[in-house]
Amino acid sequence: MTVIRQDDLIQSVADSLQYISYYHPVDFIKAVGEAYEREQNPAAKDAMAQILINSRMCAEGHRPICQDTGIVTVFIQVGMNVQWDADMSVSDMINEGVRRAYNLPDNVLRASILADPDGARSNTKDNTPAVIHFEIVPGDKVDVHVAAKGGGSEAKSKFAMLNPSDSVVEWVLKMVPTMGAGWCPPGMLGIGIGGTAEKAMLLAKEALLDPIDIHDLQKRGAGNRAEELRLELHEKINKLGIGAQGLGGLTTVLDVKVKDYPSHAANKAVAIIPNCAATRHAHFTLDGSGPAALTPPSLEDWPEVTREAGGDVKRVNLDTVTAEEIKTWKPGDTLLLNGKMLTGRDAAHKKMTDMLAKGETLPVDLKGRFIYYVGPVDPVREEVVGPAGPTTATRMDKFTRTMLAETGLMGMIGKSERGDIAIEAIKEFEAVYLMATGGAAYLVAQAIKKAEVVAFPELGMEAIYEFTVEDMPVTVAVDTQGESVHKTGPQFWAAKIEAEKINVA
Repeated sequence: MTVIRQDDLIQSVADSLQYISYYHPVDFIKAVGEAYEREQNPAAKDAMAQILINSRMCAEGHRPICQDTGIVTVFIQVGMNVQWDADMSVSDMINEGVRRAYNLPDNVLRASILADPDGARSNTKDNTPAVIHFEIVPGDKVDVHVAAKGGGSEAKSKFAMLNPSDSVVEWVLKMVPTMGAGWCPPGMLGIGIGGTAEKAMLLAKEALLDPIDIHDLQKRGAGNRAEELRLELHEKINKLGIGAQGLGGLTTVLDVKVKDYPSHAANKAVAIIPNCAATRHAHFTLDGSGPAALTPPSLEDWPEVTREAGGDVKRVNLDTVTAEEIKTWKPGDTLLLNGKMLTGRDAAHKKMTDMLAKGETLPVDLKGRFIYYVGPVDPVREEVVGPAGPTTATRMDKFTRTMLAETGLMGMIGKSERGDIAIEAIKEFEAVYLMATGGAAYLVAQAIKKAEVVAFPELGMEAIYEFTVEDMPVTVAVDTQGESVHKTGPQFWAAKIEAEKINVA
């Protein structure tokens, strides 16, 4: 009989969450490095360079890879011969570990969990509760997988109850383009097949815990139907040309994971869940000897990557930029932003549009300004702001026309594509949308030299800040004429891959 002490589980969960906040799995680092080396699209290559540079900086500085430090998911297998030395439930122990991790003063993690999700949506302040999956198994140990799942990638999850004769491959290839770039490719796709609706989703989530090994599978060949699907989907998804950050390119997925389960004769449940560029998961086992020991990767595991600015990079002064100047920007252009910008995401946009509808004056003047869709991590030590990467811009689409029409807003900055309603408004009001790289939050934060809350402080990380930035890198994603690089880029690269028979597997 193995005795597991309460604090050993609590501390192991807390340590794991801190660990994965700033260390990428080595298999992910190597896979992105390989994709970076073979990428032919300069914009996609630069996005991957930012992800790799950011990853190394976070490993050295012990700060979050992404400002969205995720919702915690735990898979725990408890041996039948385990006895607990505890006065808390296992769920309470895990949640106490989450609480400790997210409130650690040296590396405060962003609390993103809201209670009463269809009502008050009040922040729980410590990122609890976690989503916990239990299994009782033979043995005398406790086996734990801890993951922190970003909201942008989780939002792109897909599910269908296919007919038994329907093709899983056809359905997946239909779904992936509809996922856009909000899941911050390149990453992994977890696919669950079979069981019931909830079982398929669980299989897809579990699949993402496995290491990236698609090239090993290619060498040895498929041994079952799940592995056949992995190989076929990996190649065919990359031939779509979606590319890093949806900019077009050779690598959209680093690996495809498939798990299946027996199903009812009348059903074929299929689920897709993507992992983003902030892939975060850790595994540990408790055997009664104390808390888990997690071994950091070596800095030698990161490739040597430097960004090449190129001669066509434009430096922009946000304090003096004019409507005529932004008309010269074209999709795919790289800009370095300087000066002052405002921030605001879902909650701030909702409050502002409600105020405008009531004829009230906004607390900030948006005329001629740029707004950055971000909810930063709290700063520590000498930082002016914590990691501050972009959030998914499409969530702000429904507010865009009102903001452009009634405030004089000039431009927006976020991640991923914009939907048609936002693009139409951008074109009508001759505004512009710029894209920052998702998964490079700590790197972006280095460009922020001053941060001050200027409105809605009660919203916490969703408050409106004013940032002063120096050489913040962005890409023009939608120009004043409504041309979107997220539409033209993948189209161009899909055609190029097909015409030149480029190997994307």
